[in-house]
Amino acid sequence: MALPARFPRTPLLLVAPLLAACGRNGDTAATDAPTLRAAPVPVTVATLNPGDSMAVVTATGTFESRDEIPLAFKIGGVVTRVLVDEGATVQRGQILASLDLREIDAAVAKAQVATDKAQRDQARVQRLAADSVATLAQLQDATSALDAARADLATARVNRDYAVITAPEAGIVLRREVAPGSTVGPGTTVMTMGGTRRGRVLRAGVPDRDALRIRVGDAATAHFDALPRARFEGKVILVGRAADPRTGTYAVEVSLTGADALPSGLVGQLRIAVKGKQVAMRIPVDALLEADRDSATVYTIRVDSAGAPVAAPQRVAVGALSGDQVHINGLAPEARVITRGATYVTAGVPVRIITTPFLDSITASTTARAALLTAAAGRRTP
Repeated sequence: MALPARFPRTPLLLVAPLLAACGRNGDTAATDAPTLRAAPVPVTVATLNPGDSMAVVTATGTFESRDEIPLAFKIGGVVTRVLVDEGATVQRGQILASLDLREIDAAVAKAQVATDKAQRDQARVQRLAADSVATLAQLQDATSALDAARADLATARVNRDYAVITAPEAGIVLRREVAPGSTVGPGTTVMTMGGTRRGRVLRAGVPDRDALRIRVGDAATAHFDALPRARFEGKVILVGRAADPRTGTYAVEVSLTGADALPSGLVGQLRIAVKGKQVAMRIPVDALLEADRDSATVYTIRVDSAGAPVAAPQRVAVGALSGDQVHINGLAPEARVITRGATYVTAGVPVRIITTPFLDSITASTTARAALLTAAAGRRTP
């Protein structure tokens, strides 16, 4: 997610010395003005919730059979029967469609006749060879012709078998492509069937940075727009290792519990809890600084050698936006992120963690403080 870089940051300064300097005359202001020191910047922080021990990957996918089987005839011909419609439940071995078999059966019969003739020829040559009338070469030729005829017959019978489409396993007809009377070529898809042997999954595509974090066995939850009140638990059963050449994303398959009755094709939103050291937080988008594409800088709280809290910059990965909140990853579980006041700190600047109402009053007076600084600078000018 590309985010714009933030405006330059101006640290808050102690105002009281400026007010004192403003009350002096021009002769003494230039020599007696006190040295300005950076005061602790008032900030608020965001901390992790107890349930934020894992990062979350979100994706949108389609609920479908894990195995989608395109069914086609091995040879071309005229379709005479299509016995099922889309959405039909079928059993293994059930006839789904067939071609006009007259031409195909004729080819089988022709191959059978050729085989019978070759067999008679081979038997006759074999008897003649036994009486030394036929040569060995003639016997070998007759035997080879018989083998070739038998191979042609086997081919014709296979074509005959694949002129009828039967269900390879129990499943559901997802798409029907042709109607009776259509002429199809060899290998043309007649219908697509979703097998049930390996179940159905919610299949989604994720970018490479998420694919590297997801592992088989990670817990997931899913919900569908068509069923807004239902939530389904599941787990990751496959993470693709090659990107889709069209989209550049990696396939992730999630098996859902209690989703057997759902129709195929539902679009669902998926949330995968990713195991690892990275932690997901949701903070105001205003806390992001120096954003560049899908990363940005945030300031966290650390303790210096004197035991005082100071600001420390850290680069994080930026996730999805949710209103004025943004998900970030890449922080330690104990991290405290500076939210309001982040634009007024730099690395190592002392900070003071305060409540939001007080910070509102400090922020509201920023313009007045800037005016005082300008006035004080003007009085010190000879």
